[in-house]
Amino acid sequence: MEKKIRYLVDTNIWLERLLDQDKSEIVSKFLDTIPLDQIFISDFALHSIGVIISKLKKLEILDKFVNDLFFNGLIEPISLDPHDFVDIISNIEKYEIDFDDAYQLTISQKYDLTIVTFDKDFNIEGIKKMTPEEIL
Repeated sequence: MEKKIRYLVDTNIWLERLLDQDKSEIVSKFLDTIPLDQIFISDFALHSIGVIISKLKKLEILDKFVNDLFFNGLIEPISLDPHDFVDIISNIEKYEIDFDDAYQLTISQKYDLTIVTFDKDFNIEGIKKMTPEEIL
C-alpha cells in the first residue's frame, strides 16, 4: 500500500485564501483536492492567522475559518512541546531561518509532513516543501 503524503499547510497559504489574494484560486483547488486527513495546521500558524486577521479587523473571516477548519472540516492543530525547542534552535542555526519558519520546519520533521508554502525561505536542500501548484 502506497504511503499518503501528509501536508503541513503554512500560514501564507491559509492567508492567501482567507484574504482572497492573487493565488487564492489555486489554494482553493488544493484544499478541495487533498483529503482532509492529509492536511495539518500548526498551532503557531493558527495563532499567527488570528493575529493577522484580527489586526485587519476581519473577525468574521476568522470565525468562519475556525468553524470551517475545526468543526466542519475536523482538522486538528498540531504543536510542539518545550522539549522540541532544541530542534527549533538547531534548525534556526542550520538553515539560517527565523523562528516561525523553524517552528514550521520542526513540526514538519517531527510529524513527517511536507510543508505547503509560497515562502521561498524553505527553498533549501533537505527540506520537504511544495507549493500548491506542484502538488496539483
